[in-house]
Amino acid sequence: MVSSPHEAMHQIFREDPRLFARALPKAGITLPEPTDVQLLDTDLTEIRPLERRVDTLLRVDTANSGSYLLAIEMQGRRDPDKLNSWRYYLAHLYAKYELPPVLLVVCQDKSTASWAAEPIRIGPPTHTSIAVFPLVLGPDNLPAIIDPDEAAQDLGLSAFSALTHAKDPALPAILDALATAVVDTGGQAAKDWAEFIEIGLGDPRTRALWRNLMATYTSRFPGSGTIIEETRIQSRSEDILRLLTLRGIDVPEAAQERITGCTDLETLGTWFDRAVTATGVEELFAQR
Repeated sequence: MVSSPHEAMHQIFREDPRLFARALPKAGITLPEPTDVQLLDTDLTEIRPLERRVDTLLRVDTANSGSYLLAIEMQGRRDPDKLNSWRYYLAHLYAKYELPPVLLVVCQDKSTASWAAEPIRIGPPTHTSIAVFPLVLGPDNLPAIIDPDEAAQDLGLSAFSALTHAKDPALPAILDALATAVVDTGGQAAKDWAEFIEIGLGDPRTRALWRNLMATYTSRFPGSGTIIEETRIQSRSEDILRLLTLRGIDVPEAAQERITGCTDLETLGTWFDRAVTATGVEELFAQR
């Protein structure tokens, strides 16, 4: 699983390679409709020890416009060194794959997005030898989704939109709609998106807001089917088994199944407390 906001942003495209084709039209950017999208190796290193690596690289095939490469970069701030890297990426990709490359830069603030959208030109003042025109997705051109029903229609796009608007004053309303959609959708995919969103938000305050929203909405649906409760149950049962193993206590298969099959957090808490001092697994289940 991803471990940083930067990883979360580009991992979304790896989990859902066709996401760009749904996001770009929202920003008024039109590219040929893809018929197939493939993830490619992101390592663009040519001469050691200089290493260059694009965040995400896709090969996009279309029905009538041939194929092209989409290099996706996540940019959190202005970085003049990136301009050289982006020029290199496109030239190297064209030479390596003999396919036209497109650079897509994803930003979370308007200032960085405006900077990234500027054409990159190489040549003397009187002649441009090479020009790069990045496409940019950011809070200026990617609409925020604040309707839960709309968010539920496409969790991937909604999660990406929320992360793109992570510095938007309207973020609480965006996350509220998304939390409702995630909980209503349920299942493993929703749990995965919930984790992507929490990590991708980055800022501790917005992470706390997301966790509080999820806890509030899941509390309205008691039982083992909610995302947060399922996660807590699984974590607690794993903690019990790990603690018993570390203490050298044998756990028969029947006991393992009883622990992992329990869906009551209070019972699991009792078993965990007993596992700290128990000399045998049967002490966990003793009636007292």
